[in-house]
Amino acid sequence: MKGIFLTFEGIEGVGKSTQIAKLYDYLSVDYPVIQVREPGGTKIGMEIRKILLDPSIQEPFSMFAELFLYAASRAQLMEQVILPALEEGKIILCDRFIDSTIAYQAYGAGVPLQDVLQINRQAIGNHLPNRTYLLDLPISISQERLAARSKGKDRMEQKSEDFHSRVRNGYLALAEDNKERIKLIDATRSKKSIFKEILQDIKSYI
Repeated sequence: MKGIFLTFEGIEGVGKSTQIAKLYDYLSVDYPVIQVREPGGTKIGMEIRKILLDPSIQEPFSMFAELFLYAASRAQLMEQVILPALEEGKIILCDRFIDSTIAYQAYGAGVPLQDVLQINRQAIGNHLPNRTYLLDLPISISQERLAARSKGKDRMEQKSEDFHSRVRNGYLALAEDNKERIKLIDATRSKKSIFKEILQDIKSYI
């Protein structure tokens, strides 16, 4: 593979989208860059996203139904977008990837970790990101930022603080176990200082 695969992770409200947008604007001046998000990134993925995040769905999701839907969107994104882009030598900025599924479905929802890993291996093969930026916030600040948004909360954002606390702990455990791939970033700082830290790190990959 000739391209570079970069992913951005974190609990709700950490500012992933802001940093991805800033990085896209910066890199696209000199490099071929694409920007995708999960679930989504393809027409099939966007339809799956609507189902997964729709707050009006009152029927409780089976843990494995939810897991399979995320994996299905990911498999489609890999085959249709990510792998071709890597072959073409592009830089891919992806908002969430496999670490989100591990944090949210295994640590948050309680799906056995080995099941999550096995299903996602089918979806992505051996194509892990070159680098993952994990933006981290205390749960209290995350909840404050969500409450301040003008739009309503989606289905995942509506989950309890205990759920989001488990997700954050999952992310921190992943960062500890994958220090070569995952860079942990303090997201309580200014957007400018966070972007500067990401930019300094990313120079090792481009």
